[in-house]
Amino acid sequence: VVCFRDFDYVLTTFACTDLPHFALQTGFGQNSVHHRIHGRRRKTAQNTALCGIVERKIRMIKILFICHGNICRSPMSEYILKDIVAKTGRSADFHISSAATSTEEIGNPVYPPARRKLAEHGISCDGHHARQITRADYQKYDYLIVMDRMNLRNLKRMIPDDPEHKVYMLLDFTDHPGEIADPWYTGDFETTYRQVVEGCQGFLKKVNGHTV
Repeated sequence: VVCFRDFDYVLTTFACTDLPHFALQTGFGQNSVHHRIHGRRRKTAQNTALCGIVERKIRMIKILFICHGNICRSPMSEYILKDIVAKTGRSADFHISSAATSTEEIGNPVYPPARRKLAEHGISCDGHHARQITRADYQKYDYLIVMDRMNLRNLKRMIPDDPEHKVYMLLDFTDHPGEIADPWYTGDFETTYRQVVEGCQGFLKKVNGHTV
């Protein structure tokens, strides 16, 4: 097995494969390849032959959920999706996090009613501390998923352009696109929970069996 950050390559048959061609096909630089052959780990230099044919490639999918304060909807989405992928044995395939568009709740834990709703379903959100999204997050994540149009407008003030088409609303992944109302105002955390679960399940259907 050849291991890279965020990638696993499984080598099952052996043949002489030119490293520059391998790097071109996989998108990796030629100077950072490590591989293990006959129990020995060694670093290959540029233009060194890499023995092995790549049978499959798995890329970690990185998702950032975004709401106004990062204490209700976005952390609920984060921990619900983490729970779903953990139950299907796919935690290693995803990096899942959440952030706020505002600075109002930075450092705060999940809002108690949201925490209780998650706990009803056996989902822990311990250790969460609200943070604000940064411009660097656009490059780090594959999907930036907001909850409503206000989140979208506020996000665009910070990240004006979306050339790679990474920005979605969570319910875009369902059969009835729309907004997830902020339960901090509505008090209806049950509806929020159901909508988030549906959105997360729809998201997984979109990416199931695909790499990005």
